[in-house]
Amino acid sequence: MTRVIDLEISIPRSLRDENNADVSHGRPGTPNPASLPRPDGYGFQNYSRVFQKASNRASAPAQPDAPVDDGGMEKLIADMDRAGIAKGYLVGAKNSELGNIQRNYPDRFITFAALDPLDGMRASRELERLVKEDGVGGLRVSSLYNLLPCDDRRYYPLYAKCVELDVPVRIYTAMNYANDRPYDLGHPRHIDQVAIDFPELRIVAGLAGWPWINDMVGLLRRHPNLYVDTAAHHPRYFGQAGSGWEMFLQFGNTLLQDKVMVGLSRYLFDQPFEKLIEAYQNLPLKEKVIEKWLYHNATQFFRIA
Repeated sequence: MTRVIDLEISIPRSLRDENNADVSHGRPGTPNPASLPRPDGYGFQNYSRVFQKASNRASAPAQPDAPVDDGGMEKLIADMDRAGIAKGYLVGAKNSELGNIQRNYPDRFITFAALDPLDGMRASRELERLVKEDGVGGLRVSSLYNLLPCDDRRYYPLYAKCVELDVPVRIYTAMNYANDRPYDLGHPRHIDQVAIDFPELRIVAGLAGWPWINDMVGLLRRHPNLYVDTAAHHPRYFGQAGSGWEMFLQFGNTLLQDKVMVGLSRYLFDQPFEKLIEAYQNLPLKEKVIEKWLYHNATQFFRIA
């Protein structure tokens, strides 16, 4: 059976707290009581317009092979086992839940904490506690939510703590469609200074940097400890002419074959794990490269025995 480590696997829908916002998730700045209502479709609501098909899933007829993930964690584990997924990088859980997840499902999930860089050394100490006491595996940085590019110096105590604890960081690296904030908060260029200042820090560029693929490829070649994952992108587009992924596929099959990890993001595409894995296997990649993308590169990056 094909072995897989999935770099973006969501907790079941039934366990998500949709009303509990992530760190600084939502309206930028600090609204006050006099703040006026926002225009319809503004900010994160713009995603519904851009991805109308995705937003209409709830009213669309159910697909016969679509995954039903509201069976809880046990159903998720069973789905992973059936597809050969040894581990999953878990998204959608709050920091306070990560310890129990690690204790209840040892060795099945990679969990990273999201912390507010404005909390300074308090955040650094909390990261250390989460790693040492709750088994959290690293730090998650998402400039999309807090509007601070990853090279902002306010993250630096957290990066230094990651180096000290020898845990990696996953940095949101892609264009965003929330039209109340800069579109390029996740541009790969912001990673460059971080990698320069922290050469020992293991970094994974989450979401692969689209549409700035040439910059992403260049930085992957430039920095030894920088890796990338393909989360939030359907694999069928990587091999599609004119999609913008041509350079990524070319280098990912050759010089950068040891640096690409897959994020299946099943929760976005409403397809079984097996179908998404098959789509990767059908890409024009060498067989040994497909195995690296699906499994072996992640074992190296996360130091999984």
